[in-house]
Amino acid sequence: MTSQQPVLAAAASAAKTRQARVVWGSLVVTVGGGAPVRVQSMTNTDTVDVIGTAIQVKQLALAGSEMVRLTVNTPEAAQAVAPIREQLDRMGIDVPLIGDFHYNGHRLLTDHPDCAQALSKYRINPGNVGKGDKRDRQFGLMIEAAMRWNKPVRIGVNWGSLDQALLATLMDQNRQRATPWGTKSVMYEALISSALDSAAQAVELGMDPNQLILSCKVSGVQDLIAVYRELARRCDYALHLGLTEAGMGSKGTVASAAGLSVLLQEGIGDTIRVSLTPQPGESRSQEVIVATEILQALELRSFVPSVTACPGCGRTTSTTFQELTQKIERFLREKMPLWHQRYPGVENLKVAVMGCIVNGPGESKQADIGISLPGTGEAPAAPVFIDGEKRMTLRGEAIAEEFQAIVENYIKTRFGTADADLASSSVTP
Repeated sequence: MTSQQPVLAAAASAAKTRQARVVWGSLVVTVGGGAPVRVQSMTNTDTVDVIGTAIQVKQLALAGSEMVRLTVNTPEAAQAVAPIREQLDRMGIDVPLIGDFHYNGHRLLTDHPDCAQALSKYRINPGNVGKGDKRDRQFGLMIEAAMRWNKPVRIGVNWGSLDQALLATLMDQNRQRATPWGTKSVMYEALISSALDSAAQAVELGMDPNQLILSCKVSGVQDLIAVYRELARRCDYALHLGLTEAGMGSKGTVASAAGLSVLLQEGIGDTIRVSLTPQPGESRSQEVIVATEILQALELRSFVPSVTACPGCGRTTSTTFQELTQKIERFLREKMPLWHQRYPGVENLKVAVMGCIVNGPGESKQADIGISLPGTGEAPAAPVFIDGEKRMTLRGEAIAEEFQAIVENYIKTRFGTADADLASSSVTP
């Protein structure tokens, strides 16, 4: 621990050099070391429900999640992990599973070797490993399990479950300073120290440093930025980003995008999760969609074709362009699990759906394929532009269906190959 106030001003992160490998079967998901920023999610089913959990994992994976975390909190949940893995393998879903352990992970990993082996990665929260003399022993048992089964570990510190003994020690030390830090700065230091000290302990026990990933999650945007800037400055481990308890709907989406985007733009972060509270009836996959859209907006990754759409104004009294945009976006996202296998590169496609003559033709020409719908008072015709050139004009009541068919045909023509079609003929979305 340093004797000076932590550096909390903006500072670009040095590139991470460590690279973890999260493996299941023949699938290897590299994390850090220049690999793409990976998307992670977490189920909210009861892990004991094997079929329900497997179905949700499949939904998350098809939405774009490259790793899925499960709650492993009881012997029954631990016993369900291997059957969940088997069910996913039967469905052709090879996404790696992460075990989320608190309080009793040392017992569950020791008593249930099938669980330990079926998981591709373990998450350990240093604040919930144990207290006093038990803490080091129980932490050591979890690290020993990770080494035995060759699994990477995320040491995940949380603002809401911080090691209280460590925090008390740092508070005492702070009171002895000639110029004490503010309470929040001490909290930041406690989060960072907990992660780094636990990582050092794991390495001392024999853990490969390249198999460690760190996170220090908080629920405030500015806190998140401050903590991760300092954490990145002080280590070269791969880092997992996430605004914990981000919230529901637009609040959670905006807060996550604001915090993660600042850090990702500075080169900080190797995996991300958007911890949204689902709205009633909303799919759990929404958190994956938001995470992929953050990375895509920053041009760090491409997951689905992007759709440029008109926001609407007084010139666009018709709802046609809104309905068409919604249909096209849903159509593209639903097709992506199949297209990803069949049409390599399709995720880079750019589509434009515009509402009037002002920006419609210009935006449509800039896209790979675009349509400019008629605004108020304009002729009832919708020119379609392909690769920058006007190719046809649509009219009538079936514009949406016709344009959707044009988009699909364009994708098949541009991205399809005979070999890809043959290889993916048996893929089930």
